[in-house]
Amino acid sequence: MNAVVAAVAVMLLLSLCRVHVVVALIIGALVGGLLGGLGVEGALAAFNKGLGGGATVALSYALLGAFAVAIAKSGLAHALADKALALVGRQQGEGGAVKWLMIVLLLAVAVASQNILPIHIAFIPLLVPPLLYVLSRLQLDRRLIACVLAFGLITPYMFLPVGFGSIFLNDILLANVAKAGVDVGGVSVTQAMLIPALGMLFGLLVAVFFSYRGKRSYDLSRVAETEQVSAHYSPLSLLVAGLAVAAAFVIQLWLDSMIIGALAGFVIFSVSGVVRWKEADDLFTEGMKMMAMIGFIMIAAAGFAEVMKATGQVQTLVDASSSAIGNSKAIGALLMLLVGLLVTMGIGSSFSTVPIIAAIFVPLGVQLGFSPLAIVALVGTAGALGDAGSPASDSTLGPTAGLNADGQHNHIWDTVVPTFLHYNLPLLAFGWLAAMVL
Repeated sequence: MNAVVAAVAVMLLLSLCRVHVVVALIIGALVGGLLGGLGVEGALAAFNKGLGGGATVALSYALLGAFAVAIAKSGLAHALADKALALVGRQQGEGGAVKWLMIVLLLAVAVASQNILPIHIAFIPLLVPPLLYVLSRLQLDRRLIACVLAFGLITPYMFLPVGFGSIFLNDILLANVAKAGVDVGGVSVTQAMLIPALGMLFGLLVAVFFSYRGKRSYDLSRVAETEQVSAHYSPLSLLVAGLAVAAAFVIQLWLDSMIIGALAGFVIFSVSGVVRWKEADDLFTEGMKMMAMIGFIMIAAAGFAEVMKATGQVQTLVDASSSAIGNSKAIGALLMLLVGLLVTMGIGSSFSTVPIIAAIFVPLGVQLGFSPLAIVALVGTAGALGDAGSPASDSTLGPTAGLNADGQHNHIWDTVVPTFLHYNLPLLAFGWLAAMVL
């Protein structure tokens, strides 16, 4: 059995059985390493080598957690809650307009985080925890919010060639397709990825209007417990919070570092007196604890990916699928997409998947008679598949980081499974359709 298939299968099965994701990643990596001929020592060596790849993101999350707690201390959380709850109180019935306001707000910010203000998932631990009380009062299903955030984090980079989309579509997708021998000079990458992007939109609409349209109750006392701050706030504390958030975003864009941006925001809170010096250590520790699980998952995921690469069987998997295709375009498109799904769910990064699969799938697509437009759509969709629904993807870890601040949102069953069902399955269908009609 292919080592990559076995490792990903073990990791996913253990995760679904509620084994902690970090443990599932380690066991899956060992299984893959053993089947890939690395042995226990070789698998551990590769795993340890890869750990450093997730350290920067983990530290970024830890500092963002501390920054989020400082924002809560400023009273911004209560100010947002008070405004939203006042709107709920003025609504006839049960606050339906505010519900849609929250959904549209989070969707707009998630989309903007990929292009207008390219900060990716950095906004989630800053914006979502302060809104949990309002979301809970509205009885909004957090699985719906996870789907909304995942849509905003993934669809813009796979369709719009600006911000992170410029990197994925131009620097990675088109560049690797061209490198593999296809002339992409006249190819419109937006046209190629339009149908797959419509698949993402279809999944979002199903989640919003069908799957999670009902109410779901959450313990409001646990939300209040998590904030652990006084309900009192002043114009000064809110002004400082606004300046700290703005400074964090500007510095992150300037220096391309979430770590320095979050640290600068926390320092502004401390210097201003909103966070007292004697409280700084406790708040910093509290914030780091809040984000610790996400950080460890990212570190373990980097080790898992390194073991998969060290086995050399990602290429074997791609080659095996190529030999099974024969001359059927329909089967070829489906197998390419399934391999992309498997590889991305294991590695956790669509950006890293495209270079792996393009080298084989592009010549194969030419051989089967796919047009350059269809080949770009196939490889792009195969890379994006699995970003939603992977336990180790930042597109699932980010939403969990915000929605589980009070411990009432399970990473696997409330983020991973819903996003897998609502995005990967439509993306498979719409990606296959794009390959056949373009």
